Amino acid sequence: MKRIFDRDTWQEIFGSIQKNKVRTIITMIGVLWGIFIYIALSGSSKGLDNGFERAFQSIASNSIFVWAQSTSIPYGGYKSERRIQLKLGDVEILKKRVKGIKFIAPRNVAGVFGSAGGNIVRGTKTGTYAIYGEFPEYIKIATAKIFDGGRFINESDIKNERKVCVIGERTQLELFEENENPIGQFISINKINFRVVGVHKFVQGGGFGDDGDIYIPFATFRKIFNTGDNVGWFMIAADENIDGLKVEKDIKATLKEIHTIHPDDERGIGGFNLGEVFTKTMNFANGLTFLSLVVGIATILAGVIGIGNILLISVKERTKEIGIRRALGATPSEVRSQIILESVFLTVLAGIIGIILGALVLYGINAATLDMTDFPYTNPTVPIPYVLGALSLMIILGTLMGMIPAQKAVSVKPIDALREE
Repeated sequence: MKRIFDRDTWQEIFGSIQKNKVRTIITMIGVLWGIFIYIALSGSSKGLDNGFERAFQSIASNSIFVWAQSTSIPYGGYKSERRIQLKLGDVEILKKRVKGIKFIAPRNVAGVFGSAGGNIVRGTKTGTYAIYGEFPEYIKIATAKIFDGGRFINESDIKNERKVCVIGERTQLELFEENENPIGQFISINKINFRVVGVHKFVQGGGFGDDGDIYIPFATFRKIFNTGDNVGWFMIAADENIDGLKVEKDIKATLKEIHTIHPDDERGIGGFNLGEVFTKTMNFANGLTFLSLVVGIATILAGVIGIGNILLISVKERTKEIGIRRALGATPSEVRSQIILESVFLTVLAGIIGIILGALVLYGINAATLDMTDFPYTNPTVPIPYVLGALSLMIILGTLMGMIPAQKAVSVKPIDALREE
């Protein structure tokens, strides 16, 4: 420890480096490049990880979408190509028979998938937007963000078939004045007045909608559009820590039984499991992080080996110098510690420079992607423990690699070293 703070030791280390500047710099680049790759790759993969989390934050990661299609297999006296229609009564059956359902929201829509949209009028301003018939459970699954002062559809709206609506932020901009508060105001949907009770902020990834969507109570929707008990699709959130794929399989099997669809008919009931996509996405991001760790460590190791090689050459060139020091009374431990300290110093110095360069690259990437909302990428960073772990690894590797040339220096006999030309 005393040697670390000894002035003469550092003078000898810097003197050795100055004698071989170019060779030392080239060797250090190996370690620098390794830690740079590790920081840049792991930070970038973390940015991708953060981006995926942001993309999925507007909807439960264990969400399942289920809808009806047409059959492909004759069954129960029915021909194939029979069009299936989901019903509101399916909800209670699914809740009773399928374990693992936390929330289920039946949904209908007009103005999407080829259906006619709602003709919206407010004063002299008009527009056509998608109209969704919703239950309160929707907001528990999709986590729609409602601006301050407003609310979403509630149970009273459903029970009393109220003519209330939640409009999108684009709808507000197009139908209302710039500084006008839409809450409590009325808009006309297909010549029926609806009171605005909330404005939702559109978040990409929340389902099939956009920033102009209008939500109305499901019960009110079916009266206006004459849909009866028909349901367009179910949006379902499975319980946490449960196999979402099994829940999806059980839901489809139950719906096939309800609507007399062959159990092996894969087309009759369509579905999309967001939990499966989320898991694959996160596994991909974790794989990138692991890859960056492997590549970074391998490159750092190669660089540290290079430093060990240059120190071996340095010891060979300084054989006479080492012999004189030994003859003047330098102990083997003093010679050994100086060589090891030089190895660790070069390794850590290269690593710190690599970390700084990697951080600058991540800062530039973050600045370039700061306003990017159409791609899942945000805030590329490397956790401090990862950085400290990389530095610790470099110190350990630098010490181990320095022991080889250090032992070589110690093994030199003073009398033989003094004979070297």
